[in-house]
Order: sequence, then structure tokens, then C-alpha cells
Amino acid sequence: SGSPQHIAMAMLGSFGWSSGQFGCLDSLWSRESGWNVTAANGDGAYGIPQAMPGSKMASAGPDWETDATTQIRWGLGYIKDLYSSPCGAWSHEESTGWY
Repeated sequence: SGSPQHIAMAMLGSFGWSSGQFGCLDSLWSRESGWNVTAANGDGAYGIPQAMPGSKMASAGPDWETDATTQIRWGLGYIKDLYSSPCGAWSHEESTGWY
């Protein structure tokens, strides 16, 4: 439990990342959603990681619409699969405006 940021920090190691990746993750998700579990945009992106569509996060748990832990678990997996690390995702976000 705790804030979404604390939850994410605690999960970094299970994805093979050091705590040094947290600064990039914080920048990324602060810009994308403000770490808000119910953040939504007009394109259909939803939650802390701004999954598009939000229902993709159902693969991480049935409580994906309201649970920060479920959203963060899904988001970190997405980042690992596509960008290798939060700093990789943040670099892409900075150059393109999205990740």
C-alpha cells in the first residue's frame, strides 16, 4: 500500500531495474497522468500509465480501473517490453511527446 509512487518504487526491482530508474518513471507518469488512477484523455487512454485503451490493463487484474498496483504492474511490463526501462520510455516521451 501507500502512494502510487511508493508502490512503483517497490516494484522496480521485480522488473530488473534499480531505484535509479524511478526519476525517469516519475517524470513520465507525472506528465502522462499526474499518477491519477482515473486519469483519462479524449483518445481513450486511461490510468496512471495512460494505457490505450484502458481495458488492456485487465491482463494485470480485474480491478484495473481503480487499483494503482494493478495499473503500475501493467505499465511497468509495457515499459519493459517496448523500451527496456523507464529511462528508455522517458527518452522516447521527451523526443516524441508520447510513449
